[in-house]
Amino acid sequence: MKRTVTLGFLLAVAMILSYVESLIPFSIGIPGMKLGLPNLVVVLLLYLYGSREALLVNTTRIVLSGLLFSNLYTVVYSMAGALCSFGVMLLLKRTGKFSIIGVSIGGGVFHNMGQLLLAMLVVETYAVSFYLPYLMLAGMITGFFIGIAGRHLMPYLKKLIEKMK
Repeated sequence: MKRTVTLGFLLAVAMILSYVESLIPFSIGIPGMKLGLPNLVVVLLLYLYGSREALLVNTTRIVLSGLLFSNLYTVVYSMAGALCSFGVMLLLKRTGKFSIIGVSIGGGVFHNMGQLLLAMLVVETYAVSFYLPYLMLAGMITGFFIGIAGRHLMPYLKKLIEKMK
């Protein structure tokens, strides 16, 4: 029961971060680029609970946030990026060779890659690959800062979870 409450709470936090992110005017000329604030919750869940919980909260957050704050296209693109990102983060974490920061950077880069691949399929042209270097750089930068935040929040969340047991 406590686990369900904690996951529900973290889902709510991720949705709030999604909403906050939607309010931030972050446009530097690259379509679809965002800060990735909700990915902080995903990375923390991956380390605190495991892959099943992280994937469940992330996919639920994408669907609910998409329905509440945007549209179906956003849900589809977000899901493509999230699944690609999640697979890479899981692989990087399982190797044991990457810190939470490295895992987060990998997630940031591959989230953008997943969305870009979907865009290529939808518009049926490789011309959108022009954005690849910019999206990779953006994913590295945002992933780095999300990873830093995750590293700093991890001990506090671990203590909180232990207190709840």
